[in-house]
Amino acid sequence: MMEEGPHNSTGGQQGWFAARNGSGSSLDLESVVRPVALNPWDVALCISGTIISCENAIVVVVIFYTPAFRAPMFLLIGSLATADLLAGLGLILHFAFVYFIPSESVSLLTVGLLVTSFTASVSSLLTITIDRYLSLYNALTYYSERTVTRTYIMLILTWGASICYGLLPIMGWNCLKDHSTCSIVKPLMKNHLIILSVSFFMVFAVMLQLYVQICKIVCRHAHQIAVQRHFLASSHYVTTRKGIATLAIILGTFASCWLPFAIYCLLGDYSYPALYTYMTLLPATYNSMINPVIYAFRNQEIQKVLWTVCCGCFSSTMPFRSRSPSDV
Repeated sequence: MMEEGPHNSTGGQQGWFAARNGSGSSLDLESVVRPVALNPWDVALCISGTIISCENAIVVVVIFYTPAFRAPMFLLIGSLATADLLAGLGLILHFAFVYFIPSESVSLLTVGLLVTSFTASVSSLLTITIDRYLSLYNALTYYSERTVTRTYIMLILTWGASICYGLLPIMGWNCLKDHSTCSIVKPLMKNHLIILSVSFFMVFAVMLQLYVQICKIVCRHAHQIAVQRHFLASSHYVTTRKGIATLAIILGTFASCWLPFAIYCLLGDYSYPALYTYMTLLPATYNSMINPVIYAFRNQEIQKVLWTVCCGCFSSTMPFRSRSPSDV
């Protein structure tokens, strides 16, 4: 993202995703063979991608190699971890290709991978939210075959739409031949980035609405339990506050990471300093870094597996207590 030539005066010297293009419609061979100065922002993105890859690789391996983790909620967490893992690898590959193998075709493949992975990551967060809501709203029928079918349908739609978004630049919807149509993220076209941003705001709006409904259900359930068991009002207040605080952290983290970049994608122009894009993009990558902590490492079953692996006594057949997605 943010290609503005190798000597941008704002500090964002290296272009994101694009090969080292000249101002014309063809590849600038001189800029390809000329050594490229190392940009600290690209280094920061590469470090972020490395941490993201390591964290999510652990989650993917644990879920894949543990037969007990075949419940719908773990499939959705696995989908999120896979998307974030690919995003981390994409950031690493971007750095390697920009500084060692600059090429237009490679840049398109890299941007396609990153668009696919980040879109799948955001979409997976939506599917997890839907699953949590349904586990509370339809608690009596949640553990049924229909839930498994619905999960697979959501996974197919999530990855199908994400792959389609990622293929657009590769299939020709890019600005390599007409730089006036470029967005702040070269070689993505302005229209393409607008579609991605609008899609993000739609996902965020749905997630916000669902979490509001989840909060209402949690408060109602906590009140009913307090009445039935004759709990003190303070206990009901503490339980409700804890549940709402958890949901606020989840939604607040997602919004604080992605909203600045999504807003800038709509308002920014390809002529804007690359520094602005880096400053909004880097926090967006932190969401993929935080997701494993929120959705995987807090889960007691995954914690048990990780502890047994560390102790050298891993057993793939160890028993687990069935839990609701609302507990994850």
